[in-house]
Amino acid sequence: MSYFPVCLDLKDRDCLVIGGGRVASRKVKQLLACGARMTVISPELNSELTVLVDKGDISWWKRLYKKGDLDGAFLVIAATDDPAVQSTVYEEAEEGGILLNVADAPQWCHFILPATVRRGDLTVSISTSGKSPALAKNLREQLEEQFEEEYDLLLQLLGSLRPYVLVRGEKEEKNRDVFERLIHPDLLSWIKERNWLEVEKHIRGVLGQDISLNDLDLVGLLDYERPSQVR
Repeated sequence: MSYFPVCLDLKDRDCLVIGGGRVASRKVKQLLACGARMTVISPELNSELTVLVDKGDISWWKRLYKKGDLDGAFLVIAATDDPAVQSTVYEEAEEGGILLNVADAPQWCHFILPATVRRGDLTVSISTSGKSPALAKNLREQLEEQFEEEYDLLLQLLGSLRPYVLVRGEKEEKNRDVFERLIHPDLLSWIKERNWLEVEKHIRGVLGQDISLNDLDLVGLLDYERPSQVR
C-alpha cells in the first residue's frame, strides 16, 4: 500500500489513546509534544502516565473502552493487544470518520506512524509502509547521528531571517534565490564552531542589510553563547 505523507496540526485538538502501558505512554508523549489535548482510557496506568495525570497534562478515564468513547475525538490510537477491542474501535472510527491507528495491527489503521528524528521544528520521518519497522528504526538511528542538535539552531536562524526577505515585496523567484543563497555550504559548520562573526558576515552579504544576530529571536532548545560581541 502506498501512504500519503502528511504533517497534522494537533494543537488543542482532542486526541484519545486507549491503553495504559508502555506503548500507550510513548504515543501519549508524542502527541503531547505536538500540543494535543490528551485523554487516556484504561483501567490502569503505568508510572509515566500516572505522573502525567498527576501533573494535569492528560485526562484519565479509569475503565475499559466502550463504544461511544470516540465521540468528539480528532485522532485515536489504540494501544491494546485485544483483537475484540481493536475491531470495535475500528468500526466506531469508521462510522465517525475519525483517524485511527492501532498499534501493531495495520489492518485496522487509517494511518501509520513513521520513525521520526526531531531537532526542534525540524522533523525527519522514515516509513517503510509498515513492511519493516526494524529497518525504519535502523535508518532513524543513522539519521539521529547525521542531524545533530545544531540543525535546530540553523532552522531557527533561517526562520528568523524569512520576514526580512518577504517584507521587501519582491517576486517569488527572487525571494527563492535569496533563501537558497542564505543556506551557505559552511553555514552549519560556522554554527557548530560558534563562529558568529562569519555567520553574520554571510547574512549581511546576502541580504545587503546591517543585520545583527542579536536582533533575531534565536532562543530555543540549544544552550549557546549569545553573540553579544558581534556587530
